Amino acid sequence: MKLETERLALKEINEAHIEDILRIRSNEVINQYVKRNSPKTNYDALEFILHIKRKTQHKEIVFWGISYKDRSNLIGTICLWNFSEDRKTAEVGYELLPDYHRKGLMSEALHSVLEHGFNQLQLQKIVAVTNKFNENSKMLLLKHNFVLEEGEKDEHNPDNIIFSLNKD
Repeated sequence: MKLETERLALKEINEAHIEDILRIRSNEVINQYVKRNSPKTNYDALEFILHIKRKTQHKEIVFWGISYKDRSNLIGTICLWNFSEDRKTAEVGYELLPDYHRKGLMSEALHSVLEHGFNQLQLQKIVAVTNKFNENSKMLLLKHNFVLEEGEKDEHNPDNIIFSLNKD
């Protein structure tokens, strides 16, 4: 399932993206705000790709690699996952290599994914969990009209805060 924006192609990831996924998911700047086991080798990146493909087939996640339209290499990823049982709520997750920050690219990708989530997947609410120290992520969410859920807590990480956006 491919989405396009003015500058970007959001596309399915596959085995051809091993090195891109390794570069993105092991990036120290990205990982300073994310608690996860980062891939250390191409094999780890391949395992992640195969894991995502399985989750996609079972409709547990909708996951896109982000690239410029005229290039094949990925510069980031964005996904909808953690769907509620009734499939009316999902969580959005995203990451972008630091060289591409502050160019409006993630804003472009997020806009397209929000539109897809609300219009094609018929979601009623999209949630975003981000680190309270990640100013870029907080600004991105606020720009797209997400609202901070003051009373909500991430039981897995006390440094995270939760935003949500309801369908118009």
